[in-house]
Amino acid sequence: MRDLRVWHERLERLTDHRPDSWTPPIDVYETQDRYVVAAEVPGLGREHIDLALEDSRLTIRGRRVDRGATAGETLHFHQIERGHGTFSRTFEFASKIEVEAVSADLTNGVLTITLPKAAPPPARKIEVR
Repeated sequence: MRDLRVWHERLERLTDHRPDSWTPPIDVYETQDRYVVAAEVPGLGREHIDLALEDSRLTIRGRRVDRGATAGETLHFHQIERGHGTFSRTFEFASKIEVEAVSADLTNGVLTITLPKAAPPPARKIEVR
């Protein structure tokens, strides 16, 4: 199912040609005790990024401002490869997340979100009556 979701997201990225949206490249990996999400978001400040975590589902939203719209003059681009506008990506994890320990860091245009896995509940002895 995970592979199908990845292919679906790739197809959406290839077919989404709206001028007011873009999709940053994102890596998601897992270690024994945490998930890590790393997104390339050059040019975005902390104020342009919104993170939300609900249960084991992380949503990343952001907005890159169109340079032509904010320049105050008419720009004639010869090539545009860096998108602008809004983006939103959601990731769901198999393990429960330790919500209070989640951290996010934006350094050199890379947003790194660390999501520690919640410890499994201790084994419980059940008394037979």
